[in-house]
Amino acid sequence: MDAKTPMFPSAFDVKAPKGAEGWEGLYPYYTQFQPSRRKEDDEKFWFCNSQHWPTPLRPFDVIFLDFAIKCLGQYNSRHLLVPPANGIDYRILNGFVYFSPVAVAPENIEARIPQFMDRAGHYFMNWNDLLANWKTKVMDMIAQMNAISFTELPDVVPVEWVKGGVGLDNTNAIFEAYDKLIELSYKTWQYHFEFLNLGYAAYLDFFGFVKSQFPTIPDQAIAKMVQGVDSELFRPDDEIKKLARLAVELGVDGALMTGSVDEALAAVGKAPNGAKWLAAWTAAQDPWFNFTSGNGFYSTDKYWIDHLDIPLGYLRDYIPRVKAGEQIERPTERLLKERDRITEEYRDMMDEEAQAVFDGKLGLARTVFPYVEDHNFYIEHWALGVFWRKMRELSKMLSQAGFWPDEDGMFYLNRNEVRDVLWDYGASWAIGTPNVGSAIWPAEVARRRALVSALASQPPLPALNDPPEVITEPFTIMLWGITSDAIDRWTGKGDESGGLKGMAAAPGAVEGIARVLRSPDQLGELQKGEILVTPVTAPSWAPVFGKIAAAVTDIGGMMSHAAIVCREYGLPAVTGTGTATAKIKTGMRLRVDGNTGTVTILD
Repeated sequence: MDAKTPMFPSAFDVKAPKGAEGWEGLYPYYTQFQPSRRKEDDEKFWFCNSQHWPTPLRPFDVIFLDFAIKCLGQYNSRHLLVPPANGIDYRILNGFVYFSPVAVAPENIEARIPQFMDRAGHYFMNWNDLLANWKTKVMDMIAQMNAISFTELPDVVPVEWVKGGVGLDNTNAIFEAYDKLIELSYKTWQYHFEFLNLGYAAYLDFFGFVKSQFPTIPDQAIAKMVQGVDSELFRPDDEIKKLARLAVELGVDGALMTGSVDEALAAVGKAPNGAKWLAAWTAAQDPWFNFTSGNGFYSTDKYWIDHLDIPLGYLRDYIPRVKAGEQIERPTERLLKERDRITEEYRDMMDEEAQAVFDGKLGLARTVFPYVEDHNFYIEHWALGVFWRKMRELSKMLSQAGFWPDEDGMFYLNRNEVRDVLWDYGASWAIGTPNVGSAIWPAEVARRRALVSALASQPPLPALNDPPEVITEPFTIMLWGITSDAIDRWTGKGDESGGLKGMAAAPGAVEGIARVLRSPDQLGELQKGEILVTPVTAPSWAPVFGKIAAAVTDIGGMMSHAAIVCREYGLPAVTGTGTATAKIKTGMRLRVDGNTGTVTILD
């Protein structure tokens, strides 16, 4: 590689996978690398955000990419004025999402500091009250979305409307419901970021102070000082564990172990204590089964409450372990003891003045850090789950009207095209003619489905263009594990040993058999004691962390979900390896050292 050759290719030189030619038409113009902006885009370093968008997007699913990145940007650059960081520029290439963080010009950073301190300081000083208000707002959004429904157009307007002088027809309800769902989800995304980056900022402030006191302290040691969080994101898993223990206690465990969901629940219902267990099962579902095996960003995500076989599967894993006397709860007490030990060890080495600063920054970090995970349950899982459920209802209704043969056809249209379909549906009904879309959309949806499938046949490039000499932007490092060392691993530098190197994300070292999973649909393949190897984990995978020995991911930093969850479950983790899923095969024996961030293939 000569000095003029970029480390990674330009987006403009990347070809489409075979069969995916013309994919660009699937997505909005503003998500594309435009030839007219080649100079500007080629000067930026772009990395593939497969942590949040691991598979190619269907056209409708761009809605939450748009909302997430716009809302992230507004809080950094317009609400809080984070001194070094504005938003994140984003593009879609071959169906995958690429990010390029937008830094604040160095000469403007100092002027933003007092504004950030004033605005963020208000949140930090009033955290609990403002967070309670936040929860009220989000729950209201969820309630409003739940109240929305879609009803097919009737043969005639109800006579009561005519005689009552309503003066409107039934299309208004459909148009309003669709627009309202989008409006509410957009507001929900704004609430998502109201606190999130403050949670990261407080931790990074604490992190920076400790590093200034102890330059050689491992990053992991600092993370340990905030571990042992009681996050609501763990509640779905906790509820399944409670149900497993209750099933054994009531003697209905055998009835739950075989057959379909309906068959198992029917068998429980016939048992002497079955009614008591079924009542607990029903009570747990709302809200805790509003949980997806994905990350909530895709219309294809499966939610527990709609697919009860998922929580039942986890329940069936826990029941034999409960009967065997295993400890299935998170080792919170042990983690808290380790947290307090390491905190006191480093605190005792500071002078009195530094201790006072340390106590203040640590106290704030521990207060705000739970939100980093808690928000996930309320937004990505609960709120987005309701959104997708309602949109699936609409897609099914339009399928029955002839617009596409399959119930999920709507998600191959973008959100503005759906608005046109709704007009076609309503106008043809009013006029008394067949809708136009039934002759157009079935073939077009089939074409787009084939394009998305073809895009999925080729893994994305990890990055585009030349990275900066040194990556210092803290969010990029903490969340995605994008470091200079990580980039070297992507290009094969320093990889002569045959092992893998990544982020030392959660402490401990184990040996075990690898299980490579690329989709949440494969989680049922995991066997007790195996090492999970995957591109990225989702927060909802928590139940499987109770059976694995360690986790290894392709992408993710110290504050990625995989890292946080592994620390809370007391499991070793190495994140951000870049190539683990490509180099490791199921059945290989591995040594995972979460203390050093190394993964060794033993045989």
